[in-house]
Amino acid sequence: MNIIKEFKMYQASIGDRTNLYKNVVDAFQIKSALYPGSHIDIMPSFVISDVTYIDSFKGTIAFFKEMNSIYGFIEKNKVFDGDFKLNFIGGDYRERFEIEKVDLLISQFAGFIGQETKRYLKKGGILLCNDSHGDATLAYCDEDYEFVGVVNPSNEIETQNLNSYFQFARKRPIDIQKVKETMKGPKYKESAENYLFKKMC
Repeated sequence: MNIIKEFKMYQASIGDRTNLYKNVVDAFQIKSALYPGSHIDIMPSFVISDVTYIDSFKGTIAFFKEMNSIYGFIEKNKVFDGDFKLNFIGGDYRERFEIEKVDLLISQFAGFIGQETKRYLKKGGILLCNDSHGDATLAYCDEDYEFVGVVNPSNEIETQNLNSYFQFARKRPIDIQKVKETMKGPKYKESAENYLFKKMC
């Protein structure tokens, strides 16, 4: 299959995340990003000039072998001026790689990205994650991160009234061990599609 057609089918199935990434980039002056467990979601490269993708899935590795086609497609769809850099690492993100620290760490449905790869995130950098596998919950309970915002269904960033998130209807502590074992985010009284955390150290 043509990889551009493959990407467009994938984009149609997951939704267009371009505005999600763009709004985060604009809000936090993002220049570089790391996307572990990316599959073939190359939408960050439409809005960020320096992105590294990591994935061990054979289909993803095959996709990124067509780098000339990917570069040409991004060149046509990027919303910024100037050159861009795209790197792909075909491996398990839990391994250690030689990666320069980045401004943004992206976690979308791929496990505990915020924990396993936070060494690559700069101090003051941003973790963008959902809680499908509990990644946002682990970041919320991690002293290395500060909870700074949510992204609403319109992809708008909200930074006020965050105290209502990560709270149960009946007040009780978060069971971190259970989250790690089940790889599933708890059901909270209020939730968001994506969460934003700042790395504090």
